[in-house]
Amino acid sequence: MIHEENGVFPAVCPLDCPDTCGLLLHKENGKIVKVTGNPDHPVTQGAICNKVRNMAERVYHPERVLYPLKRVGAKGEGKFARITWDEAVAEISGRYKELIREHGPESIMPYSFYGNMGILSVDGMDRRFFHRLGTTQLQQGICNSAGNAGWKYTMGFGGGTSPEETVNAKLIIVWGGNLVSTNMHQVALIEKARKQGAQLVVIDVHRNRTGQRADWFIPLYPGTDSALALGIMHVLFERGLVNETFLERYTIGHAELREHVKQYTPERVSAITGVPAEDIVKLAVLYGETSPAYIHIGNGLQHHDNGGMNVRTISCLPALTGQWLVPGGGAYKSNGAYGKMNAAALERPDLRPNPGARTVSMNRLGEALLTLDPPIRALFVYCSNPAVVAPDTGKVERGLRREDLFTVVHDLFLTDTAKYADIVLPATSSFENTDLYSSYWHHYVQLQEPVIPARGESKSNVETFKLLAAAMGFEEEAFRDSEEDMIRQALQFPHNPYLQGVTLEKLQEQRLVKLNMEHQKDYLDNLKTPSGKIELYSAAMERAGLPPLPTYVPLREGYDGERRPGEGDAYPLMFISPPNHSFLNSTFGNVEKLTALEKSPLLQIHPQDAAERGIEDGDEVTVWNDRGSYRVKTSVTDKMLPGIVVSQGLWWEQEDGRRTRANALTPDRLADLGGGAVFFSTVVNVKRQ
Repeated sequence: MIHEENGVFPAVCPLDCPDTCGLLLHKENGKIVKVTGNPDHPVTQGAICNKVRNMAERVYHPERVLYPLKRVGAKGEGKFARITWDEAVAEISGRYKELIREHGPESIMPYSFYGNMGILSVDGMDRRFFHRLGTTQLQQGICNSAGNAGWKYTMGFGGGTSPEETVNAKLIIVWGGNLVSTNMHQVALIEKARKQGAQLVVIDVHRNRTGQRADWFIPLYPGTDSALALGIMHVLFERGLVNETFLERYTIGHAELREHVKQYTPERVSAITGVPAEDIVKLAVLYGETSPAYIHIGNGLQHHDNGGMNVRTISCLPALTGQWLVPGGGAYKSNGAYGKMNAAALERPDLRPNPGARTVSMNRLGEALLTLDPPIRALFVYCSNPAVVAPDTGKVERGLRREDLFTVVHDLFLTDTAKYADIVLPATSSFENTDLYSSYWHHYVQLQEPVIPARGESKSNVETFKLLAAAMGFEEEAFRDSEEDMIRQALQFPHNPYLQGVTLEKLQEQRLVKLNMEHQKDYLDNLKTPSGKIELYSAAMERAGLPPLPTYVPLREGYDGERRPGEGDAYPLMFISPPNHSFLNSTFGNVEKLTALEKSPLLQIHPQDAAERGIEDGDEVTVWNDRGSYRVKTSVTDKMLPGIVVSQGLWWEQEDGRRTRANALTPDRLADLGGGAVFFSTVVNVKRQ
């Protein structure tokens, strides 16, 4: 493919999105001129989002970094001079050797996430290099870790209902997710189900694009999701709408839960959530009497102080009604565990000379750079843009400005983070690499092979970390493995029966291979909880000092219907910052076609809150709290309850130098479970300029 000038070639979308779409790349004269969907993909079936339709603009963007760069101005100015790869590698390896000699390997820290979802890009040679180096370890909890932990306490295994089955559902509840913007092919399946008579209920803080499609939209206060789920349980038990046979056979703790939820009456839950008591009863009866009933748990509700408990509580609902036994019923939080690869073979933690090395949460990057003792003295950032995406970006920026911090960024662009780097290394796009992709939603593994040559002097993560390993003098065989070697190692994993039959050779022939989902029929008989059953009561949580039963725990920062702001409270508004329809986190924030569609950052504010502050639609306002502030235009709307403001999207620094970083306001606390981020447990105030 790479040497063919013209034609249409298969590819995979590399973005951190559940759909992991099959693509077709159209080449003319050696250049990608169009990106379309692959109609032969069994799930995505040729449909792609507008973001990916513009992927070629990103590949050939005039501001793409094509050569290694060295900083020549002050940190943050973005002034660099071109250097060679030899010079860059010598500088990095020389600094690392010096730091290890003087301060030990834990003075160095990697920072990465899933800017590219390919396993070789983020879980391969990079991990081997940093393990062998012995660096400080990174806990990657910015996205799904709180919810995953909550789900696993209940279900034991990070997998749920298969997407294709959801067309059989008669009731679909989308809870805390804007699927129109973040999981479009699930929306297509929902629409098929609706044509067959299914109802769509959307529960969310904000009536987003998905909420606008719903048969019934239910708004609630941020972070009160577990209270609503407990209110539903109260009604299910009280009205005899539970499946007693299922509870006896497949769960533990149902007697304790039955007693526990008596306190969560519809009236009490209404006072907490803002959902009318009669709607709580109506929703519970609808759920209890409709089968198949499917719950799609989104990412938003886990980004709270109580985010893990929110997901744990909702994940108990299908067990109460026995929906796990009904095709099209059950729930989904993530299906990533079905495609779990051999991480030990891929990442090689056995190379680490110091297995007990300290760990830093990526959610606390700013705090770590400013206060950790002994300090982080070198930072290597790849597949992420923490100056925009990390919580409390003011702290992150202050940390990145440290003159004694040696920062390397490997990226396609001079991102807001790269402007603080000492060395910037040019990264390949996914269409220039060999990589392997699995989905955390559907059940297909896909192979990407290069379609175009690497642009300029850009290098993949595999190439980059091989070069650095050689410069550091690492002689282990692991650093000589090819991409194909590493893919074979990742797929050889007897502990995951779902990978049986998935081989590199099949992938090279077919481009995608379905996981062995025959094993899913034994799902309920092979749960990985301590009891082997669905744990409505979790002794493991009790031992960890957590409530063993699903429980509503109020936010540390924020309000609910019972705890409203007091007179004179400095920050009386709850602030949430969900995804922008045209960006994926900060990716595409520099693609002109997509930024033009979004026009500019906006703050959505309820008419009641706007009137109290003398704010009219389109006014420029300042949003602030004790962490930071930014200026933005308003949209006055009733798409959320009073007391809530919404700012969608993660925007790059504007051309006039203005910053509209929502994460300047968000806290770097950790969630109740899994070390998760708490972006949406944020309070602010707003004033007219």
